[in-house]
Amino acid sequence: MEFDQKVYANLFKNAFAENRIKKSKDSFKIKLFLEKAENSLLIAKHIKDIKPAKDQPLKLHWNYWAIIISYYSMLYATKAAILSKGYEVYDHDAAQIALGHLLVPDKLERNDLEILNQSHKIFEDEYVHYFEDAKKESHIARYSAIKTYTERRLQEIFDNAIKFVAKIGLILGEH
Repeated sequence: MEFDQKVYANLFKNAFAENRIKKSKDSFKIKLFLEKAENSLLIAKHIKDIKPAKDQPLKLHWNYWAIIISYYSMLYATKAAILSKGYEVYDHDAAQIALGHLLVPDKLERNDLEILNQSHKIFEDEYVHYFEDAKKESHIARYSAIKTYTERRLQEIFDNAIKFVAKIGLILGEH
């Protein structure tokens, strides 16, 4: 689905009215959420790469948790980025809404960042899609009775989480 800033702006307004997104001055949490994001990636990598022994759960079950933890690393990075904009979120959907509304620059903001030679701070809408995809797969991994993941799909989600957390870390570099 094509990214639409107007849709995200409207969803943000509604989530704010419902108190799912609130103003926040708790900027001290930014560093804490970034640390949680980075450490969650390390844990996800460990679980993703595990070779279970015969007396341990099947690899399939380890893969579920690698996907879930990869998603949570993105969620923690998202919470840090949203806090840097002066807001806090209270559910997963609100996090995605705030991410799309507060971080993806419009054409004018994008041009300004490029003119200031700060293109590295542009948060592309593809990162919102990475978040949405990981959120969906994490939900399936948590709540479905069984779903198998190919190593390629697991690696894709994990790689997207690495890019996502790194991008937010780069954008928030001064925090």
